[in-house]
Order: sequence, then structure tokens, then C-alpha cells
Amino acid sequence: MYIATLKVLQYTGNPHLVTTLVFVGNFLVPVSFVSFFYERRGIFSVSMTATALCFIYGGILGTITAALIEPFFITSLTFSSSFIVGFIEELAKIIGVVIIAMRRHYNSYKDGIILGAAAGMGFAAFESTGYAFSAFMRTGGSLSYTVLITLLRGITAPVGHGTWTAIFSGILLNESVAGRFYINHKVIYAYLTVSVLHGLWNGIPQVIGNYIPSPNADIIGLATIGAIGIIILYRQWRKAEKEFVPMMK
Repeated sequence: MYIATLKVLQYTGNPHLVTTLVFVGNFLVPVSFVSFFYERRGIFSVSMTATALCFIYGGILGTITAALIEPFFITSLTFSSSFIVGFIEELAKIIGVVIIAMRRHYNSYKDGIILGAAAGMGFAAFESTGYAFSAFMRTGGSLSYTVLITLLRGITAPVGHGTWTAIFSGILLNESVAGRFYINHKVIYAYLTVSVLHGLWNGIPQVIGNYIPSPNADIIGLATIGAIGIIILYRQWRKAEKEFVPMMK
């Protein structure tokens, strides 16, 4: 779909298709990632409506909340401030999960992972769309640069925002009871873990660039951080599959 839109845009030169290209490019991977988990929910209670709402809440409320809070703590993006971004955005993304889980009393491990993946990928989709439009305007309408930004952020989104929020949300809901959330050492540890991974993801390219001026080094660093998150999420998913939660009426 994305390739088809790009080819039509190149062939026709119709500027109105730029918006379509950006939205398709930034939402295709996030929606596919969430669908992957949702289709494997088995007997668990999370519904399509709740998953879709979590995607929207995570995207809209998450990005707005982060945009409001970050300027108070961050004046420029450095290695240390990258971790502040991580702590803020991981809290901002979980808002959607909390709203949905409180209303519908979702409290299983797998429900948390699915809703967290939805909220995280919603955040990634809306944030990446903003980056793509910003790149388009900043470069005077450069299609090639806009496509590059869209592809890079789309490809990396599953090992970033989607994975981090799924990890945090899985623990949060697994430790909750009937819509009531309990902040214990497991929840705090999960939050700290994903926030640090987020901070490293944002900050490690700056550190590597100072010592190893090679794009390959950046890729290796980001791939390592992404792999750590995926491994943690995979272990959570395997643990969640051992649960038995009756289907909610």
C-alpha cells in the first residue's frame, strides 16, 4: 500500500498525495504490530474496541501530554536529557491503558501487553507523522527526505515505543485487581527498565557518534537496545500464555 501510494505520487506529482503517503507510512507498521498481538490473544478478554481506543488514546493523549511536560524539563536534547524524555513519555503513553483498564477491569498479563502495544504504537504513529510533516516543511518539500524519515521511524517503531509500553503495561495490569492499580516494586522496576531503554535509544547515537563516527556503529547500538526490549517482551508473552482468564461477558 505504501509503495503503491509512493509510485502514484511520483507518477502524478499530485501534492495532495503527500498527506496520504505520510499517514499510510506512519500508521501501517504500528497497526500491523498491534494486530499481530491482538490476533494471538486467545481466550483473553481484551476487545477490538478497547484495543483501538487505546491506540487512539496513546497517540493523542500521549503526544499531547509529553509535549506539554517536556519543555519544563528539557531545553536541549543531550545524552542525560534523553533519559528525562524516556521517563516522561513512558508515563504519558500509559495514560490510555489506565483509562481503558479502569473502565473495563482488564487485569491480565496478556491484556496489558496488547493494550500497551496499542498505546505505544499509537504514540509512535502520531509522533512519527509529526516528524515527517516537520521534515517535509523544513526541507522545502523534499519528498525523498520525508520518505526516508517515514521509513526509518516506521521500521523501528515496533522495537521502540510499542515494545516498551507493552512491557510496562503488562506488568501494571498483571499487578492490578478489578481496575485498581497497585504500584509495587515490580511495577516500579518495569517503569524504570523501559524508561532507561527509551533514554538509551534516544541518547546512544550521540555518545557513539562522539567516539565512532560511523552510521554502522549507531545501527549496532540501536539494534542491541531494541533486541533487549524484544527479549524482555517475548519472555513476558510466554509467561502470559500460561495464564487462564475467562472471557468477559
